[in-house]
Amino acid sequence: MRLFHHPLQSEHAPERELHNGDWVPFAECPERFAQILAACGGAEVASDHGAGPILSVHDAGYVRFLEQAHGEWVAAGRKGDAIGYTFPVVRRRPLEFDRIDAKLGAWSMDASTPIASGTWNAAYWSAQGALSALDAVAAGERRAFALCRPPGHHAGADYMGGYCYLNNAAIAARAAGDRGMGRVAILDVDYHHGNGTQDIFYASPDVFFASIHADPVTDYPFYWGHADERGEGEGEGSTLNLPLPRGTDWTAYAQALDAALGAIGEWGADMLVLSFGADTFAGDPISSFALQTDDFARMGERIAQAGLPTVIVMEGGYAVDDLGTNVATFLDGISR
Repeated sequence: MRLFHHPLQSEHAPERELHNGDWVPFAECPERFAQILAACGGAEVASDHGAGPILSVHDAGYVRFLEQAHGEWVAAGRKGDAIGYTFPVVRRRPLEFDRIDAKLGAWSMDASTPIASGTWNAAYWSAQGALSALDAVAAGERRAFALCRPPGHHAGADYMGGYCYLNNAAIAARAAGDRGMGRVAILDVDYHHGNGTQDIFYASPDVFFASIHADPVTDYPFYWGHADERGEGEGEGSTLNLPLPRGTDWTAYAQALDAALGAIGEWGADMLVLSFGADTFAGDPISSFALQTDDFARMGERIAQAGLPTVIVMEGGYAVDDLGTNVATFLDGISR
């Protein structure tokens, strides 16, 4: 299997985040990237596909904000990472702001997604990695892996959140559709619901989105991912949410995975974009499922049995010492 990354992805290194009412070290740290690269034996450097595929998913004003935010933060005399503190509680109307604090709130859903000096370059090349993996699948590879960092599935068309800035899975899925690669399904197996991906395709009949995740009644992102969310308008029925309780082990998880894969098959998908998060691991410090390392091989095997060309994009996973092994185990399983 071909793997893709870019060295600039390691330069996204915020110092801290607001979590459970306190400042804590930023969990989505560069060490995650290094551990996965080491365990997988390296990867190819992603090719640059330009901004076009990004702008086919994300609002142009939002992308411009991401590019400029840290520079504006520094120009305002601030130190460290750019973090917002004021957020609109209803859908924001289009307004022009001069102050960086207002812009941070307008384009964000939380205070746990800081923008550091290397954030834009890392996010840009994370998206290019997903597009490079799509290139490989379009050229005939059955599967390709994009070591996306920062992750993407919490980022909506015009907002960042949950450590995510650009939605790599959505960018790859939209690009696959634009290339005429058939009906595209996205399967999200991260511990947390992929709210940004759901938002982007919620009214679209062209992409099926299935997510297996912790029940949002108890876990982030709280406001999305409930079982009754099935899409709207022409997209009604193209969203499937399978929330699971804390403590879920492989036995229960496998049943949900079979249900998601069955729905994807019934929908008639021709290819799959997989948002893979290893934060379902029992030892993950910010998650509460009970999957073991060997279960990732089983997960990979089940997904491979669907028989779909698959672009795999990396999402979460914060048990840093075990992360590389868990990712490599999954990739081995899906390659069998």
